[in-house]
Amino acid sequence: MSKISDAENDCLMEEYLTDLYNKFREGNRRALSRILTLVENDDPAIVQVLQAIYRDVGKAHRVGITGPPGAGKSTLVNCLAQHLRKEGKAVAIVAVDPTSPFTGGALLGDRIRMTGALADEHIFMRSMASRGSSGGLARATQDAADVLDAFGFDVVIIETVGVGQLELDVAGAVDTTAVVLVPEAGGNVQAMKAGLIEIADVFVVNKADRDGAEVQRQDIEESLSLKAATGNSAWRIPILKTIAMRDQGVDELVSAIGEHHRHLVEHNQLKTRRLDQRRRKIIAIMKYRIENRLWNNRGLQPFLDSLSRLCAEGRMDPFTAASDFLKRAEVDEVRPEAMFMSC
Repeated sequence: MSKISDAENDCLMEEYLTDLYNKFREGNRRALSRILTLVENDDPAIVQVLQAIYRDVGKAHRVGITGPPGAGKSTLVNCLAQHLRKEGKAVAIVAVDPTSPFTGGALLGDRIRMTGALADEHIFMRSMASRGSSGGLARATQDAADVLDAFGFDVVIIETVGVGQLELDVAGAVDTTAVVLVPEAGGNVQAMKAGLIEIADVFVVNKADRDGAEVQRQDIEESLSLKAATGNSAWRIPILKTIAMRDQGVDELVSAIGEHHRHLVEHNQLKTRRLDQRRRKIIAIMKYRIENRLWNNRGLQPFLDSLSRLCAEGRMDPFTAASDFLKRAEVDEVRPEAMFMSC
């Protein structure tokens, strides 16, 4: 068998991507899944598809569900998706799971709590491994949300791994952020320290049948009153109590999420949030490309080593070294990929 040339390989990939894209536009779920796999695997070829679908991005309401591990987020998302379906909305879920130390893939234990939602053909769920990504969101999560948005889902729900000081970037990826807490002693104090009070559009005290639920709701309300005294937002953040295991209080959550979306539209804040999302996205793409260019270029490593030695010997400062390295790397060159080039 003759060896396939690089040009022929490129041509075959172009044909594959074009076929995949056409099927995606026709509403083919298998094509959707394959594109999401390429996104999660960080396949360089997927950029061409993402460029093509971008014209259809921006119609879905993106909702972030975040909170500490054990807060019942997966169960709540399961109920939330089913309630949204009752309103006739097609729902997509991106569930960012911890990474398996053995396979590098997502640990899917929590997904068994979503069996009710997944029985509906108009609800689509994708688990993605965090792979150590800071901020609780897999690096590819926003790309996946764009793909699901362009596919035609009305609501895209992003559920994060958990909450910590570095896991607040969910707010920069969605239109509405719901923070889920539980009544355990000290839980909300830690959450407030983590900055959730700054990103929440809706607060949910889940497992509200436990002792301390009302006390926690009052604590959150007090914290919000302090924020209101120094802020200028017209949105009054609701504090809801739910028992997701019994599907209680979820109707109120659906209403609050819908009301927040209407508030954003009526006060022209949705455009502002989307603008901020796109700005963050552009910066993230630039950072990723620059890092790839710097660290994957073996030819630059000897130069970096020489600069490091000069700094270690006191003959150069790190700031000058960094400037010299960037000049050598020519990081200002950013070229858009060709879109479905003909073979």
